[in-house]
Amino acid sequence: MNTTIQKGRGAQINPANQFDIKSYATEHPEAIDDWEKEQIKTEFFLEEGKTILNRVTSPDIPFSYSLNPYQGCEHGCVYCYARNSHEYWGFSAGTDFESKIVIKKRAPELLRNLFSSKKWIPTPISLSGNTDCYQPIERKMEITRKILEVCLEYKNPVGIITKNSLILRDLDILQDLAKHNLVSVYTSITSMDEELRRKLEPRTSKYADRIKIIETLSKHGIHTGVMNAPIIPGINDTHMYEVLRRASQAGAKTAGYTVVRLNGAIGPVFQNWLSLHFPDRAQKVWNMIADCHGGNVEDKRFGTRMKGEGNIAEIIHQQFNLYCTQFHLNEEKFELNCNDFVRLKPGQLRLF
Repeated sequence: MNTTIQKGRGAQINPANQFDIKSYATEHPEAIDDWEKEQIKTEFFLEEGKTILNRVTSPDIPFSYSLNPYQGCEHGCVYCYARNSHEYWGFSAGTDFESKIVIKKRAPELLRNLFSSKKWIPTPISLSGNTDCYQPIERKMEITRKILEVCLEYKNPVGIITKNSLILRDLDILQDLAKHNLVSVYTSITSMDEELRRKLEPRTSKYADRIKIIETLSKHGIHTGVMNAPIIPGINDTHMYEVLRRASQAGAKTAGYTVVRLNGAIGPVFQNWLSLHFPDRAQKVWNMIADCHGGNVEDKRFGTRMKGEGNIAEIIHQQFNLYCTQFHLNEEKFELNCNDFVRLKPGQLRLF
């Protein structure tokens, strides 16, 4: 077992891609190869796709379409369900996921073409349905900002979820969208324990900065909520109270949560991380996760995969409802506006 922890990375292993006929892996990390291991550097790849939206058919997701300007995510959250999707790009779900980032540079152009088409029926789209649209490379590329400009131009509603305070760079556009009820922003906060954050999701914004996101957006009239996800029994399940309390104080109106599930290659990646960072309780945590999903850490069942089932999952659910009541979360229903959409031809300017 690899006992060397590479700082700044969530995954500590790079398991073989299930689609590869041949693969390369370090079989004995305790040998000399481990001493010569170089720090992993992030690489970027440009993608020239012809489509940009993904149809969402899951009844567990409130959006019909998701848009991901980037594939792979440098944030490095070890539990991320999107890790498996990186295998379709020919990479591993492990360290490759957070160090080999695919950039969809044409995303704003493709979205504009879609909105201009008569086939498009105005409906909310979700940014970061798979990977964070405000991960570090966005500071340079500004693809997410350009996407929001297209949504504002056509007045198509958009939902955003992020862990990065870079979103405040686009406060001006978010305010303009909010004037027409065209945007809702969820900030993902797993805990308020910074030591845990550095292990669990090493390249994300600090928790205090994420609370600042909620506070700033709320003050500027932008509908904002908190996503306390994922809940990992034995790791951060007892942190829910403080997360929801702080988020509510900052101005969050809504809240949500999910229970961690470890499908596919995420299982061995997370198990390795768990054994390195929490060796004293690794097996207990693993068993508690399995208890939430019918005895298996994987769960692909619609209706149960997000929240889990069984005694532990029920306790988490009851706590969430109790705290939401206590902190006045989810009391008001908010709906994105699909009625003001304006179809423009490519290159056409809005008159008013």
